[in-house]
Amino acid sequence: MSSTVHSIYFDNSCSMTSVNDKSIDLIITSPPYPMIEMWDELFFEINPGIKEFFGKHNFYDAFNLMHEELNKTWKECERVLKDGGLICINIGDATRTLNKNFQLWSNHTIINYYFIHQLKLHPLPVILWRKSTNKPNKFMGSGMLAPNAYVTLEHEYILIFRKGNKRIVNDNINRYQSAYFWEERNNWFSDIWFDLKGIKQNTNGNSEEIRERSGAFPLELAYRLINMYSIYHDTILDPFWGTGTSSIAAMISKRNSIGYELNKYFTSIFENTFKRIKNISHTNNTERYLRHIEFIEGRKEKPKHKNIHYGFDVITSQEKQIKFSSIITANDVNKDTYEIKYIDYKFDVERQTNLLF
Repeated sequence: MSSTVHSIYFDNSCSMTSVNDKSIDLIITSPPYPMIEMWDELFFEINPGIKEFFGKHNFYDAFNLMHEELNKTWKECERVLKDGGLICINIGDATRTLNKNFQLWSNHTIINYYFIHQLKLHPLPVILWRKSTNKPNKFMGSGMLAPNAYVTLEHEYILIFRKGNKRIVNDNINRYQSAYFWEERNNWFSDIWFDLKGIKQNTNGNSEEIRERSGAFPLELAYRLINMYSIYHDTILDPFWGTGTSSIAAMISKRNSIGYELNKYFTSIFENTFKRIKNISHTNNTERYLRHIEFIEGRKEKPKHKNIHYGFDVITSQEKQIKFSSIITANDVNKDTYEIKYIDYKFDVERQTNLLF
């Protein structure tokens, strides 16, 4: 039986003193988006100079100062990331009317520049997360009359950077057991993700203690990135932890995790999800298992390889050792620290049921 440990620190993420240099394998996060109105008050609290610039209608300097605050965390991320480690940042640009002027505020451009030219990390191809909408009035501006309508902003970015050269992995057992399926590779490593829906952002919290909305990304987004860029028992960091989506994804992926968050009231949302972590783990494994079986059955040509743990066909030899683990116990061992224990996932193909239930 193996285990992972997950820690949350309620402190400022720009001084991650509890995290050692070069100790993190992968960082997955989504910061507050500068110039998105729901984040204004947070930035004002962090740096009153931002509010002062707003009051003077000096919005460009306010925007730059917001990013200077984020840069403090990005610098810490570079410090704690291992050589060969990766950081994935989900960030959206902002559109906003200020002083009667509508414009785009390009957050991804500022972050990209800082990581490349200041932190000297290597940029990798980005992912565009295309967020679908069913709104009939998708256009903005003057309707059908040129020239003052605006293109709608319906995507966010997942920026990906690597520290130094490619990571050298010496643990081939965990590396091969945590491999992904051929068909998952083809979907996950596309540069546009169409199939992930955003989640409801309402927190149902007291507005004096917790924001009415969070900036949480969907669990599947964090889960994909963890599987794409780490192996079993790696350590994942989220410096803007929020409702703990990255920690939940790390738990069901058999990775360790660390989170930093200013607002402790978010733990109530995390705890509600954590209570269901065993079921989330088992369901996720079963869905991946069944999706793969369906994919194989839909192929005309029979694959040449078999997985040694489950006996199903796989496309490549690299998938032969894929092995799922299901959560068997999940405990809050002390204040803001969680221990997860795993057993091998088992599935009854004939009865189409998870043998753990």
